[in-house]
Amino acid sequence: MDLSERVVLITGGSRIGMSIATEVARRGAHVALSYKNSQANAEKTVAAIQSLSRNAVAIRADLSRGSECEEFVKASVKAFGRIDVLVNMASLYNKKSFDSLTERDWDLGFTVDVKAAFLCALATVSHMRAVRGGRIINFSDWVAYSGRPRYKGYLPYYVAKAAVVALTEALALELASDKILVNAIAPGPIRPPDNLEIGEVEKIEKATPLGHWGGDSEVVKAVIALIETDFMTGETLCVDGGRHLR
Repeated sequence: MDLSERVVLITGGSRIGMSIATEVARRGAHVALSYKNSQANAEKTVAAIQSLSRNAVAIRADLSRGSECEEFVKASVKAFGRIDVLVNMASLYNKKSFDSLTERDWDLGFTVDVKAAFLCALATVSHMRAVRGGRIINFSDWVAYSGRPRYKGYLPYYVAKAAVVALTEALALELASDKILVNAIAPGPIRPPDNLEIGEVEKIEKATPLGHWGGDSEVVKAVIALIETDFMTGETLCVDGGRHLR
């Protein structure tokens, strides 16, 4: 898919999402971003896209609410008249011990990571059919992709991200005849969290076969590859420097 004059929707468009948004704009796309709390970052991304002579909008949406998933898509279509690409990045990543987990923790994790991705896809498909095809890119996690949990305290997150892989495969099969390709990305050590101590940063580097953090650009490259392909669907790309191999 050539991105010139296409429309890309990105949910949870902060941090790495900002890098994806500016790159697709650089390649000619117009962009709609959803945000919940990070309005300043979303508006900064919009300004960066507009400086590239592309159009962009930032739309507040609480994607834990199904109605707001649909409203986000409707507002995007109202702004641009079409949808070509959906990038589902919204996610919750909270550490919590097993004994302190509640039903709400479980439900919220699945709602944001899995249900919102499904509902946003459901809302966009008719618009992609109208333009005879599209791309849906979901975000999983290298740990879930590896097929076994490695860190205690992230039970709902791990299970939800594993479900994202299953959702991706099922959607790919359902939508293949509509020329809508559905794939996922499972990022690994891309960007150290701001509060991560130097010792922990180095520990993760040593545990990664390629020996370093990837940087936003590696995820951006994967997203672009999944947009440009015309023959890959139902796949999960692990962008983790080989971390899942250990």
